[in-house]
Amino acid sequence: MSDWSRIVAQAQSGNPAPPRRVEKTPEEWRAQLSPLAFAVAREHGTERPFSDPMCAIFQPGLYGCACCGTRLFDATSKFDSGTGWPSFTAPVEDNVIAYVLDTSHGMQRVETLCNVCDAHLGHVFPDGPPPTGLRFCMNAAALEKVES
Repeated sequence: MSDWSRIVAQAQSGNPAPPRRVEKTPEEWRAQLSPLAFAVAREHGTERPFSDPMCAIFQPGLYGCACCGTRLFDATSKFDSGTGWPSFTAPVEDNVIAYVLDTSHGMQRVETLCNVCDAHLGHVFPDGPPPTGLRFCMNAAALEKVES
């Protein structure tokens, strides 16, 4: 199970080995993704809050990386954070998310990446609900519903 101290330690000293790797050129990613998904996932962008209906969808299923399809989150860990981005309490497996310390914009936070293809997903914060106390604040453009 994920916890904040483990996430910070991984961000500082290294992430677990991914279950597999997917690597493509920027041109290959651009041909595969929508302009918004490319800007968010491949160029570390952020979509506008409340701009995607995914925030309000709570049907059972799995959410995967929009780039490589790796299963990242289960809908059972999804919650309404009120932030305008889909939020989850934990990934489906500890080795599918990579963590990087992010000190941009005068803040210290932890960026989340797909550990399989290095897509930027969003950030994780230690202010979520039980059972983990974590809030994985994800960009909807970086996710896709992969199973219902």
